[in-house]
Amino acid sequence: MSEATVSRVLNDKPGVAVATRQAVLTAVDVLGYERPGKLSRNSAGLVGLITPELTNPVFPMFAQSIETQMAAAGFTPVLCTQTPGGVHEDEYVQMLLDRGVSAIVFVSGYHADSRAAIDRYTALRERGLPIALVNGYREGIDATFISHDDHASMRLAVRHLRDLGHTRIGFATGPARYVPVERRIEGFRAAMADLDGSDGVDLDELICTTLFSVEGGAAAGRQLIEAGATGIVCGSDVMALGVMRAATQLGLSVPGDLSVVGGDDVPFMTFVDPPLTTVRMDVMGMAEAAVTAVLEEIAGEPVDRREYLFDPELILRESTGPVRR
Repeated sequence: MSEATVSRVLNDKPGVAVATRQAVLTAVDVLGYERPGKLSRNSAGLVGLITPELTNPVFPMFAQSIETQMAAAGFTPVLCTQTPGGVHEDEYVQMLLDRGVSAIVFVSGYHADSRAAIDRYTALRERGLPIALVNGYREGIDATFISHDDHASMRLAVRHLRDLGHTRIGFATGPARYVPVERRIEGFRAAMADLDGSDGVDLDELICTTLFSVEGGAAAGRQLIEAGATGIVCGSDVMALGVMRAATQLGLSVPGDLSVVGGDDVPFMTFVDPPLTTVRMDVMGMAEAAVTAVLEEIAGEPVDRREYLFDPELILRESTGPVRR
């Protein structure tokens, strides 16, 4: 575009289309320039965002998407990241309340832990604070829940492996006390029961709960391979990397000897060897729904506070193949 157009944007002059103005400001940000003071937006308020540790790439994906949409709406997002031995979720909540936040979005927080008390959330609702709870549902909390459809994700993964001829299909996932894990185990069992050729398969020995980490995936992978699994569905892409590592250490090839399906579709899964077949989580859609819910409640608009499920998508790459007869 012309220098005159850029000049009008930087001097906050009229006569520039909204899309053009945004394109110029984006270029300013990407190239590392500072915006003129007159273009700085006044914040409509603070919104807290509490996430688990960012070592699992799906959580930075949520954080970036939610922060971007909050900022576009004029709010200043405050990211609070939990780490083992670090600041507790309840401590972060109190810090945010002390700073007068307008709302809080929780991603995979204690609401996802079936053993955790829910009074921390009911107390926030009693004081009228808008909250959105992502990936984890609990009865008794009058709030908006945004969830990945875990049952559907298991159907997609199991059916794909079954179509390739696999009947000994294992499931590697995280600790069973988490609501998404409970749902995925239910979905895995239901999907296996619906498939021809699964009669007589002991599903208990084909389900392994461990940690959501590469090391957890490797431990689960070794156990499931020893149990005779020819295909393994994983609770996350990070766990899938561990399963693939275990297969390599045992002298097996992927997908020649073992097919592996991940979960989430985090960045760079196309660059692993082989590229990972996975079940994509609709992070963008879920983030948008969470942001919309709290913004509408901040604005005083009526909100249908219930659980919203988002459909998964099977992404086919090269880590799955026909079972060897």
